[in-house]
Order: sequence, then C-alpha cells, then structure tokens
Amino acid sequence: MENGSLEDWLHHETCRRLTLAQRLDIAVDVGSALHYLHDHCETTIVHCDLKPSNVLLDADMVGRVSDFGQARLLVSSEEDDTFSRSSASAKGTIGYAAPEYGMGSAASKRGDVYSFGILVLEMFTGKRPTDEMLGDGVNLRDYVKAAATAGEIGLVGDPALFRAMDGEEEGRLKMEKMQSCLVSVLEIGMACSAETPGERMNMVDATRRLKCVRDVVV
Repeated sequence: MENGSLEDWLHHETCRRLTLAQRLDIAVDVGSALHYLHDHCETTIVHCDLKPSNVLLDADMVGRVSDFGQARLLVSSEEDDTFSRSSASAKGTIGYAAPEYGMGSAASKRGDVYSFGILVLEMFTGKRPTDEMLGDGVNLRDYVKAAATAGEIGLVGDPALFRAMDGEEEGRLKMEKMQSCLVSVLEIGMACSAETPGERMNMVDATRRLKCVRDVVV
C-alpha cells in the first residue's frame, strides 16, 4: 500500500506525523470497515487480529483493514450474539486481544470491538498497549482511565499532536479544541475496550460518535 501501515506512522521516528484530523479519518475508516464486516456481510466476519500493522494506508491516507489470517466466520444465536464456526479459540496479539480470548473464548464481534478500542487509544496517546512505561499489570486502558479519574484525560494525548501549537491566541484556541476532541475520542476508546464484553460499545455507535467528533474538527 502506498503509505505503508498505521504502525509506521505512529511509531517510526523517521516518518511524518499524523494530524488530529488524519487520525480521526483513519479511526472512522477502520470503524466503518469493522461495522461492514460485522453487520453487512452475508456471513458475519470477525477479524480477530486488529492492530496498527494490519491497517494499511492508501495514496489518499484512507485506512484499509488487512491480514485476515486469523479471521473467523460467525453464525448468529437466538440471543443476537455470534459464535465462531471454528472450534478453535481466538488468539489475536498481546495487548490488542480481548481478555476473554486468553481464557479460551470463541471469536466474537465484541472481541473485535475491544481491539478497536485499544487501537483508538494507541492512535491518540501515541503509546503502544505493551509500552513499558505503563508498568506491570497496567494496560493502556487503565492508564487512560486513571487520567480520566484524575481529571487529566486531555493531558495524555500524543505529544506529536501538540508540537505545532504556539503561544498565540489562535494556538491557544486550537489547543482547547484539540483537548476537547481528545477527551471525546479517548472516552470512545475506553468504552470499546471495557473489560467485560457486554459493557463494550458496538461498532455502529462507536463509528457514529467518531464521525461526530471528526465533524467538529473539520
């Protein structure tokens, strides 16, 4: 893909940095792709390994979900949940895989939602879910939630987002707008990555809310 992967843009020091608007666009692209796979395919598809290296960026910086090597086809139950046609439990990647997968649970749409939530938190904090600075037993969601509890959620954004700001009035207003948007986006990321599957936001609502935030920025 022309612009490599999201991983390249988030963590490789030699690369250009993504703006807030670009990150929102990519988050919406990925959310829309998952919504399509979950709710608009003839048979529900669960990706099972969503992470920055599996999001490719085309010439127009549109995010494309790739690598379906661990994907599962699901069938609906009477309770309107989904279960894998494969008896093998989902695996995913450490840091991005839903907690229930570690206990042998089958693939589900809610598992993808968890991975998406972690992806969103990573995109807007600039920190990997396996970052050593998070400390033992602390995941990326815990880190952001602690900041939210302390009323400092707007301060955990990726520093690269703020480097272009200056001390002028226009810069101050842009900073306030950016922090407000960050709070909204990080709240969506936390809602998607809730520990309990039933507490997670669905992809329809997550994508809709991200579009609302993007509309404010654009």
